[in-house]
Amino acid sequence: MTEPMRIAKSHDFLYLLPRMANRHGLVAGATGTGKTVTLQTLAEEFSRIGVPVFMADMKGDLSGMSRPGGGNAKVAERVAQLGLENFTYAPCPVTFWDVFGEKGHPVRTTVAELGPLLLARMLNLNEVQAGVLTAAFRIADDQGWLLLDLKDLRAMMQHVSENASQYTAEYGNISSASVGAVQRALLQLEHEGADQLFGEPALNLDDMMQTDAAGRGFINILAADRLYNAPRVYASLLLWILSELFEQLPEVGDIEKPRLVFFFDEAHLLFSDAPKALMDKIEQVVRLIRSKGVGVYFISQNPLDIPEVVLGQLGNRVQHALRAFTPRDQKAVKAAAETFRSNPGQDVASAITELGVGEALVSFLDEKGRPLPVERSFVCPPGSRIGTVTEQERQQAMRSSLISGVYEKQVDRESAYEILKTRAKQAVAENNAQTAANAEAAGRRPAGRQPDTLLETVAKTAARTVGSELGRRLVRGILGSLLGGRK
Repeated sequence: MTEPMRIAKSHDFLYLLPRMANRHGLVAGATGTGKTVTLQTLAEEFSRIGVPVFMADMKGDLSGMSRPGGGNAKVAERVAQLGLENFTYAPCPVTFWDVFGEKGHPVRTTVAELGPLLLARMLNLNEVQAGVLTAAFRIADDQGWLLLDLKDLRAMMQHVSENASQYTAEYGNISSASVGAVQRALLQLEHEGADQLFGEPALNLDDMMQTDAAGRGFINILAADRLYNAPRVYASLLLWILSELFEQLPEVGDIEKPRLVFFFDEAHLLFSDAPKALMDKIEQVVRLIRSKGVGVYFISQNPLDIPEVVLGQLGNRVQHALRAFTPRDQKAVKAAAETFRSNPGQDVASAITELGVGEALVSFLDEKGRPLPVERSFVCPPGSRIGTVTEQERQQAMRSSLISGVYEKQVDRESAYEILKTRAKQAVAENNAQTAANAEAAGRRPAGRQPDTLLETVAKTAARTVGSELGRRLVRGILGSLLGGRK
């Protein structure tokens, strides 16, 4: 049996049971109350028992987990206060990731793997525009054209727009206005630099589920400081990873410990303005992914940011202090207090507003999956460094990584862009050849044919302008006067 994870201390130590860790969880609290250190402690404990972890680093504070702690007076004070025996400072096995390839190994997926639902959310498309995007995906699938990066998608959108009449009967109406809206949204995505998310080699999820020689799970840290400036991209990327885990991992049922634990920081970004289809997808993934051996822990400043249908599935809770300055704050305090199993010796609603930094209300699941009574407690400090690493330390960790060099060089194989570009060139060549043939045929006038009359010459010259409304009026006017039409 895997040893329980020591997370906090009230009168006694509070343990998170590995068998219950995939029943999901919530870490909530206002800014500056200690959520980041709690994440670090949780991640360390999971790593210690051999469970890989994925987490986003919003401010760079979690990168210190790759280095040993020490030299922090507050940590030393908390160690003494809690009576932590055999406490040691030690680094964790860490793999750094970064969509932009600067602070970690590149994270990529293909346009096809992300799919139209998440991409429409990422591009902030309305229902009609999302329908046109879905049609473009379907056409590409039916034609066998790969959508790997944004230039593939841009070429595909141009193709369906230029050939809309050909596809409308089978795939529905494809308006040029909707295609234009999608193209503008793609241009904005490129401007934000998020186009680097798409391409190959795409992320292999097995690379996030590694253990080191000592059996400790790797902690995968995604640099999200720049990514956070594009919140829809951030939320869609994390949801895609979670969805891929759900789709690729086999069913394992109740196991001794999770296969992976996924921390979803700034969880409100996932649910903000999400369409119903996406909300249904999120609910399904959260509800069923624990049978795949994955635990999901949402991190949010306010529990009200998480829909009730999802909040009700989060059995393990660590609640840091909340402020109660506004009616919404007071509602959040009341809601948070009501989600805990009551403790006769604890006024939960009052305690939430009184907690100090690093102090929390904690309730984990017991061995039968029942929430334990809430306890006011202090979170145990981590043994790794609290804070950032230097650039030199980060680069050293990346060079010594198990996947060093795997994702750094991008591959651009033949896909929709190349196929459509080749087709366009062939069409131009065929058109030029036909034009030349027509010109050659026109040069071979039959013997004995008389030159065109003035009327024929004028009529032919005028007919060349038929493409415009002005040309059509000119033809009607000239022919009407020359041929004795109505005055």
